[in-house]
Amino acid sequence: MKKVAIVTGGSKGIGKQIVLTLLESQWEVFYLSRTKGDYDSSLEDLHHVACDMSDTESLEESINSVVAQRSKIHLLVNNAGITRDGLIMRMSNEAWDDVLHLNLTTSFITSRALSRLMAKQREGVIINISSVVGITGNGGQTNYSASKAGLIGFSKSLAKELASRNVRVNVVAPGFIATDMTDVLPEEMKRQLEDLIPLKRIGEAKEIANVVDFLASDKASYITGQVLIVDGGLAM
Repeated sequence: MKKVAIVTGGSKGIGKQIVLTLLESQWEVFYLSRTKGDYDSSLEDLHHVACDMSDTESLEESINSVVAQRSKIHLLVNNAGITRDGLIMRMSNEAWDDVLHLNLTTSFITSRALSRLMAKQREGVIINISSVVGITGNGGQTNYSASKAGLIGFSKSLAKELASRNVRVNVVAPGFIATDMTDVLPEEMKRQLEDLIPLKRIGEAKEIANVVDFLASDKASYITGQVLIVDGGLAM
């Protein structure tokens, strides 16, 4: 029987590529998102779970529905996230609360929902998608940076809680990655971003998904509580 993964925010961008890469590695994948992603309908091991990630009750029900269908959940990838950028002097309470809730609190909710199951089965992996700005900071993103830095501290603490039960918790921190959001940037701005990156290019979503795939596998069986920065050298 195939191992089972849950991926939040799996309908597009990095999340979608994570889903596709896990499918290539023979995982059965349930992805949570408000709307269905544009996937090939012939993918038999792919399941969409409609979920409003900003609604705690909806999120808990979605996780529980997957658990009810499968006796074991082997992998949780907390990928869902949003931005509400702006200088702090102009940032609303709503912009702060929305970003902290979706980027950080939802990972607490999903991890809490699955930690007892994973501990009981003495097997499991949790991978949280943070960001390089959670390490370096970035002007105009105090809310986003705080949420991603918080995710790192959360993950390290959770790793210590669950290690004795053979449940590993790690973080992937992407840099600038080509997604729908970066595609709309002016070419001049893209060139400026590339100049900041030692490898002189913006990363691909597949390069993030490959790291997630590795951390989820037995090849990473002795890795927990770590942050893998995938940014082309930007944070050096």
